[in-house]
Amino acid sequence: MTTNKKNEQFEIIIVGGGLAGLSLAALLGRHGIKIACIDEADPSIKPKDLRTTVISYGSRQILERADIWKHIKEAAPIHDIQILDGSSPILLEFLNSEVGGKIFGWNIDNHDLKLALMNRIDSFETVQHIFKEKVIGFNVDSDIASVQLRGGRTLSASLIIGADGRGSGAREFMARHYGLSTKNWSYNQRAVICSVSHERPHDNVAIEHFWPEGPFAALPLVDDEKGRHRSSVVFTEHGPKQNSLMNLTDEEFELALASRFPKSYGEIKLNTARKAYPLSLIHADRYIAPRMALAADAAHGIHPIAGQGLNLGFRDIGVLDDLLSTAYKNGDDLGSNELLEKYQSARRFDNMSMAAMTDALNRLFSNNIAPVRFARKIGLKAVSKIRPAKRFFMKQAMGDQ
Repeated sequence: MTTNKKNEQFEIIIVGGGLAGLSLAALLGRHGIKIACIDEADPSIKPKDLRTTVISYGSRQILERADIWKHIKEAAPIHDIQILDGSSPILLEFLNSEVGGKIFGWNIDNHDLKLALMNRIDSFETVQHIFKEKVIGFNVDSDIASVQLRGGRTLSASLIIGADGRGSGAREFMARHYGLSTKNWSYNQRAVICSVSHERPHDNVAIEHFWPEGPFAALPLVDDEKGRHRSSVVFTEHGPKQNSLMNLTDEEFELALASRFPKSYGEIKLNTARKAYPLSLIHADRYIAPRMALAADAAHGIHPIAGQGLNLGFRDIGVLDDLLSTAYKNGDDLGSNELLEKYQSARRFDNMSMAAMTDALNRLFSNNIAPVRFARKIGLKAVSKIRPAKRFFMKQAMGDQ
């Protein structure tokens, strides 16, 4: 749905056209709510996002609710998870046979998910996906909020939801005008992302291997059209070495990959270009202000060590969908303080807990001091043997709450 009007009235404005913002628009669009989703992206430009996302069991339910999941072309199920530390053998293994055959997650291409979301949003008459636009100003009154776009348009609504990522303009406005503060620090690490093919199959096993230089993750992908076995890779380095992986030739990088992959995978070949992302933690002390709310990375960005960043965002938007759809059906104010407080109360502790856990895991496994190495090996072995502890971590991996 498109329009050329300069001033428009909506019921909800979503700032951000990433996976979280589009998923929220797809969820809310089912209820007939009039929504504007503001997206800086140009759909005519081929995306450079090489990332994949592990969708947890809980996040899959959100995508099924939005009628998105069935349109995902390639979703590689994760049956088992192996956790290793340095050159030690497997220290901890999560098997789907231990959870009644449930899948731990599905590794999907970010671009495929975004296309499915865009197609779904396009089917709603009440949802307007505004491309190639940037919010340059916010304004909030007692009964309405508005945004000013770079192109000159002004959009108004009962509620503005900032899903505009770690560099959120919505969060910055809330900080300036409502005193919101943010914890933010760099891990002095960079994650190099790529896709590889390997000689032998991955058997739908995800590997998280902790090295002194930083964690290495290999996540199963669906075989390509030529039948090649594939995995996505998150290869992390820290400190002075964090730029070294991007400076290697492809042949040198393949050798570095081979040193990290289990020998059972056989020969490793690079399938895509490499892209590096700096790693940091960010968490807002509040997610709400009058007629405004933050969701996903705009509210909380965590270390990717547990693969739960976007899954936390899906939990946010699931709660927002529940609260806003109920308020809409009842004819209530979509931007009321009561509704926003319920959202913050439902999500803040879960997000803070996961941020603290991933931060602690990264610090623990990045420390190569001998007593720490010994303690974490003992800890992992203990988790493996203590069934309630192991069951807790397996539920976290699946996104069960």
